[in-house]
Order: sequence, then C-alpha cells, then structure tokens
Amino acid sequence: MARTGPPPPLERPTFPDAAVRGDPPRILVLYGSLREVSYSRLLAEEAARILEGLGCEVRIFDPRELPMKAPGLEDHPKVQELRELSIWSEGQVWSSPEMHGTITGVFKNQIDWIPLSMGAVRPTQGRTLAVMQVCGGSQSFNVVNTLRILGRWMRMITIPNQSSVAKAWQEFEPDGRMKDSGFRDRVVDVMEELYKFTILTRDQRAFLVDRYSERREAAAGGVLDADNPKHASKATQTTKATES
Repeated sequence: MARTGPPPPLERPTFPDAAVRGDPPRILVLYGSLREVSYSRLLAEEAARILEGLGCEVRIFDPRELPMKAPGLEDHPKVQELRELSIWSEGQVWSSPEMHGTITGVFKNQIDWIPLSMGAVRPTQGRTLAVMQVCGGSQSFNVVNTLRILGRWMRMITIPNQSSVAKAWQEFEPDGRMKDSGFRDRVVDVMEELYKFTILTRDQRAFLVDRYSERREAAAGGVLDADNPKHASKATQTTKATES
C-alpha cells in the first residue's frame, strides 16, 4: 500500500445509534456432506428449526451440483445461488463432519466459492457465524477450530459458543429430528447466542469492521468496499486475487 506524508491522526470512534430492529434476522446455513444420510445436514436442519422458532428467516444451501472451484465457472447457477445467499444473509451457521481430522472437501469448496469481495461488496464481512461439527466417534473439536480460522479469514464475527456432536449416528431419530439430549441443548445454546449476536451487530457491521489502514489507503487514492457507507463513494473494489 502506498504511503504519502505522515500517518493521519487517530480518531476516537463515534458510536452509531444502537437501536435494535425487530424484523427477522436472515440466517444462511451451510453443511458439508453429499451423503444420503448426512448427519451434518441433519444437524444443520435441526439448527434451522431452532432458529426459525426464535424468529429468524432461514435458508439452507444444498451443495449438490456445486462445481469444484475452478476458473471460468463463476456464472454456474449454483455458484451464483451461493454467493447471492451469502450477501442476503446477516448471519451464518456452518456444519461439517470431521474427515481425516479436518473439514470435508464438500464444505471447503463452498467457502472457496465465496470470495472476500465481489466488486464493491464483501459477501461475508461483518456477518455473524456459528460453527458446528459432527463426529463418527468420540468428541473432537478439530473441525470447529478449523471453521473458526475460516470465519476469521472471511472477516466474520464468530460467536464464542460452538457445538460438537459425538457419535452423531446415535443422536438423531429415524425422522431426522435430534434426540432430546445434552448435545441438543448445546445446539439450542449456540443458536440462541447467534440470534443475539446477529440482532446486536447486523446494523453495526460497517462500524465494527471500519479499519484505519483502509481509511488511510482510501485517502491515498486506493479503493474500499461499499459495505461501509463512509467508503461507498470512494471507489469500486475489484475481486481479490484469492478468488482466482
């Protein structure tokens, strides 16, 4: 980044109006398996039911037919659907199985298709995130830890709580509903926390992610994203090289 002259002075942040809207928070749910009986999908669907019970508007993305990330496929209908849902969302839930100690390729492919920026819009920046995993055996936290790294890279507000369901094959009824257990109680805890964080932060995204370094770049003639009203008139940001 080009620097000209002395650094601009620091300014104490001016907090915006913190009035809380009453309309339903918009939540996107992603899961990481293509299996016919997918416990990460069942967990995602259980989370969606809980969120709807809390008053959220929820959409679940089906990863089937989403192509592997490769150049020239940006106009594929499933890619466009995923990106539009990410922009639509005010918060997200990520649910993945553990495969060889980490997230599945199915899940990572979805994140790879969501760029850090699309023109002047950042599809994930400032949105809330809850992370969950299912395990075939004993409880593990490898996946939720990895999802937190991804969430930070995507500039999301990842809530403190999380869910890891051990021996997931034992935790669901034949109809796909989650059994009444401590695991389900934890899922409710996580969804309640996501709801609260989303309500409190969705109108403050631009304020929360406003960065000194980006303001300085803009002052030097750079470009910034229009997710922040302060910067919207500056310029239009091109898609970052990480998408290529």
